[in-house]
Amino acid sequence: MAATVVRYLRSVGAPTTAAQPVEALPRPHLRAVREDERAPVDSAEFRRVLGHFATGVTVVTAPATPAAPVGSAMATVATEAPSTPSAPQAPPTPQGPAGFACQSFASLSLDPPLVSFMVARTSTTWPRIARAGVFCVNILGAGQGDLCRAFAVSGADKFAGVEYDAAPATGSPRLAGAPAWIDCVVHAVHTGGDHLIVVGRVEALGTAEGSGKGSGEGEGAPLLFHRGAFGGFTPHQGK
Repeated sequence: MAATVVRYLRSVGAPTTAAQPVEALPRPHLRAVREDERAPVDSAEFRRVLGHFATGVTVVTAPATPAAPVGSAMATVATEAPSTPSAPQAPPTPQGPAGFACQSFASLSLDPPLVSFMVARTSTTWPRIARAGVFCVNILGAGQGDLCRAFAVSGADKFAGVEYDAAPATGSPRLAGAPAWIDCVVHAVHTGGDHLIVVGRVEALGTAEGSGKGSGEGEGAPLLFHRGAFGGFTPHQGK
């Protein structure tokens, strides 16, 4: 069939090959977005408007990490030091448990069971959680505002005077009185602007009611955060 078509084209004088090479279409002009094309949003206004969205409050914790063994890459000092005698290096000390207050916790997937939270890329606590590779999300109750404030402070011993035990799967601190907890291993980490999006695979979870470790008065009621202040939850009685 193809040969017949070629013979016909030749008989009528039609060219069967291109007389001139086909020129490629021009490449699209690629450029960065100009500042005057952006929609600038003031950071204070961003916080103010987004503050109208009420959230629950959690404390994300991770277990203590052991010290790097002497002689490892993390613990070894430089060997190309001056030949003058120097004082012996003290062995590295293990770090205690880590934790920080977090509003940006969310359920992500049922199968497989995944949850997520966001943490600032400038966080000094996140590297310790990443090193542990595991974490526990402690969902705070209505009477735990002071506990949340303690874990929101940078540089302090956040676990001083705080009662907790080890979550069953990862050993991460499970805070006493928290209405619910979710014990996870780090599944994935993604960048999101000035934050990291951490995805955790749930290994165990439970509630204070189920463990018999209730918080007493107001047991099960959540701690909420709205427009810069803590609050509670009142069920709507109407239809």
